[in-house]
Amino acid sequence: MDSAVSSTIIRPAPLHSGDHFAITFAPLSLDEAYRRADDPANGAVVVMSGMVRDNTDGKAVVALEYQAYEPMAIAVFQQIAAEIRQTWPDVTHVVIHHRTGKLQIGEISVLVAVGCPHRSEAFAACKYAIDTLKHQAPIWKKEHWADGSTSWVSIGACEQSSEAC
Repeated sequence: MDSAVSSTIIRPAPLHSGDHFAITFAPLSLDEAYRRADDPANGAVVVMSGMVRDNTDGKAVVALEYQAYEPMAIAVFQQIAAEIRQTWPDVTHVVIHHRTGKLQIGEISVLVAVGCPHRSEAFAACKYAIDTLKHQAPIWKKEHWADGSTSWVSIGACEQSSEAC
């Protein structure tokens, strides 16, 4: 392989019984994500809900459409959970669910839930999960603009900022 070309190899991560990952066309459920992350050992369950907003960089959006390469996306989710457990070994559950298909303003596109005995670790692990997912998972979104135009973007191309995709 040419040294100027790099590739990411996704290796299957060890599965943990407390984790759940899904790519689905069906609407996502906050209750289900919370329930799957809940555990009597937890002092905290942190849930991040990513929703379709009505604009990107000030340009009016009417809908988003998501596509994913599901087997690889699930492998990325599993790897994220394994990395979380290396950094925050007390984490009891990692839940990552992502929608596909055309979503309207206000619909949930992604849910990440992390259960842990301590809130600071739960918050940190949840933030790590969504930030890493957005840069590594093979998930693409098509923005449907109010003017009738559309454009595809890989969520992996999103910037790491408070104004991320």
